[in-house]
Amino acid sequence: MGRFLTSRVISMIISLLLIITITFILLHMIPSGPFSSEKALPEAVIKALEKKYHLDDSLWKQYIDYLKDAIQLDLGPSYQKKGYTVNELIAAGFPASAKVGALVIIASLFMGISTGVLSAVKQNKWQDRLAMFVATLGVTIPSFVLGTLIIYFFGVKLHWIPTFGLKGWTSYIGPVVTLGGFSIAFISRLMRSCMLEVLQQDYIRTARAKGLSEFKVLFKHAFKNALIPVITYTGPMIAGILVGSFVTEKIFSIPGMGKMFVESVGNRDYTVVMGATIFYAIILLIMNFIVDIFYSIIDPRIKFYK
Repeated sequence: MGRFLTSRVISMIISLLLIITITFILLHMIPSGPFSSEKALPEAVIKALEKKYHLDDSLWKQYIDYLKDAIQLDLGPSYQKKGYTVNELIAAGFPASAKVGALVIIASLFMGISTGVLSAVKQNKWQDRLAMFVATLGVTIPSFVLGTLIIYFFGVKLHWIPTFGLKGWTSYIGPVVTLGGFSIAFISRLMRSCMLEVLQQDYIRTARAKGLSEFKVLFKHAFKNALIPVITYTGPMIAGILVGSFVTEKIFSIPGMGKMFVESVGNRDYTVVMGATIFYAIILLIMNFIVDIFYSIIDPRIKFYK
């Protein structure tokens, strides 16, 4: 157990360091800088701003200085939003993304898993065909198309939901459906295929031969083993959803992490892009670590390193 935790923490630190390094280099390879998009900004002013934020230093010195500050959880100031630090922007944007994300996660896991189990149990029947038809649509329709259709029909035409912002419980319907459509569809298809595979195993036939009820066969023996691939997908899914969908938040004008990231990329706001990337990477690494722990809980055959 101790060896497992140590090795995972070390690998997480190395992964995070690689992500920071690659993102830092790629951002500084982009032509122009964070102040070049300003209209009618004299060259002397640009140089003064670059000197103020130490952008005139060598790339190596900028990288070392950024690492020192990041270790102290200081992600630096925003170059475009004057008076704000990256920490403050993340603290302001993450709650909105988290509220929508939590609802999406709950809906995705509940609807995806239950639909997948139902489809496997009712294989080749109308319930299975209907569920897989809807799941196929959910996988194939892009989120920006689904979001636009929801806004047009249910927001503009029928006036059932708000078209932007998070003003009440109805305003969550559009973003949750848009952001969760793919995840629900993918989990339901994955759960169905895993359940069908598990139900064909010898130990399932043995359990049925012993006279166990179909409920016990499904949920005591088959369900947990079929759930392992779903858990593998759930870790990165939760990380991405919690941080925020770039497209969904832009479509519904939600002031979350996704919208902030898109705007910062367009503005070449290096520190905000770096901060959002680091924040997402940390959540992703933590979720993958939790997934590994859940493996041993779901399936006792999976053990930690000794």
